Amino acid sequence: MFTGIIEEVGEVVEAGEGTLRIRAPLILQDAKLGDSIAINGVDLTVAEIAGDTFFANLMPETYRRSNLGELRPGDRVNLERSCRPTDRLSGHIVRGVVEGTGTIESLVPEGDAIIVRVRAPRELLRYMVVKGPVCIDGISLTIIAKDAEGFAVSLVQYTQEHTNLAGRKPGDRVNLETDILARYIDTLLEARAKEAGG
Repeated sequence: MFTGIIEEVGEVVEAGEGTLRIRAPLILQDAKLGDSIAINGVDLTVAEIAGDTFFANLMPETYRRSNLGELRPGDRVNLERSCRPTDRLSGHIVRGVVEGTGTIESLVPEGDAIIVRVRAPRELLRYMVVKGPVCIDGISLTIIAKDAEGFAVSLVQYTQEHTNLAGRKPGDRVNLETDILARYIDTLLEARAKEAGG
């Protein structure tokens, strides 16, 4: 489990078929083989550590659901280590299971903030509400607006400076994870409706 509070912006060193190597000196200070690290919101397992880099394997499903297949050496990625039971939950409950991708439509300054508008698939928008959580490339954010085509979030200065999102541009694909609580409620209500009707 993760919180969506990014600990480090790492650098892609190697990206190939089913493989990814990231430079991440901060999060590797206490990392061990087998640990879970979220890369742009995707929960991956540390398979190898060499100096200030770690290596993870990717499966075809990860490429289908996320933007990790588009990464190239030199790209910056958001990194977070998995939670310990004693950690504060500063963001929201994030599983590291990317459900799909959205496309950045605009980044518009508003005072010290930046409003980011994302076009998203309808099947994911269903689980989003204004003032509710969403995870974009592993970043826990609050939805400030939503319509039938997408949603918007506001990036405070800290988020601009400590993640890769402010450096994105219109047309970029981003990983999305919706609120797991909304998904559970929807599934339970759907099952109840089927039982009542059947």
